[in-house]
Amino acid sequence: MILVTGSTGQLGSCFQQLSKGNPSTDFLFADSEVLDISDKKCVQRFFMEHQNIEWVINCAAYTAVDKAESEPEKARQANVKGVKNLAEACAACGATLIHFSTDYVYHSRQNTPFEESDSVSPKSVYGSSKLAGERAALKVYPQGTMVIRTSWVYSPYGHNFVKTMLRLGAGRDSLNVVSDQIGTPTYAPDLAAAVMQIIHQVESADVSKEKIAGIWHYSNEGVASWYDFAVAIFELSHLKCRVSPIKTSDYPTPARRPPFSVLSKSKIKATFHLDIPHWRQSLEVCLKEMDEKV
Repeated sequence: MILVTGSTGQLGSCFQQLSKGNPSTDFLFADSEVLDISDKKCVQRFFMEHQNIEWVINCAAYTAVDKAESEPEKARQANVKGVKNLAEACAACGATLIHFSTDYVYHSRQNTPFEESDSVSPKSVYGSSKLAGERAALKVYPQGTMVIRTSWVYSPYGHNFVKTMLRLGAGRDSLNVVSDQIGTPTYAPDLAAAVMQIIHQVESADVSKEKIAGIWHYSNEGVASWYDFAVAIFELSHLKCRVSPIKTSDYPTPARRPPFSVLSKSKIKATFHLDIPHWRQSLEVCLKEMDEKV
């Protein structure tokens, strides 16, 4: 059985959609009302009640980057304590934990994609809490924890940059968007599909369970600034809103973002033979799906 925590969030919703095309796979979806991962006793009780869990895909997280600066303890409850609780429960029953982290653990002036082994130096409460969560899980259960760092996640579900731009672009003639933060958008359904591919490879014995432990990177292919991303959104959705590039210093936010956080996918592509789409290609898929839902 595959347990998906945070099942009603952006990424969890993508796994719910994927489960419809995988009738032979047994999924268990749990949102925060059913499973509060920050409550250790709640986690222990849940795992006692469901003793056939083989995989845990942790989509539960505190993701309000700026708000975390004023409520760091809330961020740590979900992103550190909750992750440790899941890792301990997985270690006790032998399940494999797949946990998602962030490009915000990096913060340097380099201009080449980050490798998993590169040094980390988060400058925000959110990034620090995600890094602490990674380390807690890998310390508790190193042989059975897969950490996937990803970046700029969006989808037809939840709150994200694409939906914000579409909302603002429909009501304004012009927008200013930061152009000196460089990374890569990640389409959540692509990430979810990649995870399912990895699980299927382990289940079919193409890859050993032990081999997937540790830190990995996944984002779509390509590189963009938030400005590039916004321009593409309006071009592909045929909105007439004009986008002007601005500097980070012109748009101060409570949390500091990394100036460059492009992730190298060499390791995950070589190990699991993943075919990763370019971010612009996946953006087009997302916008078409959102258009069909209207």
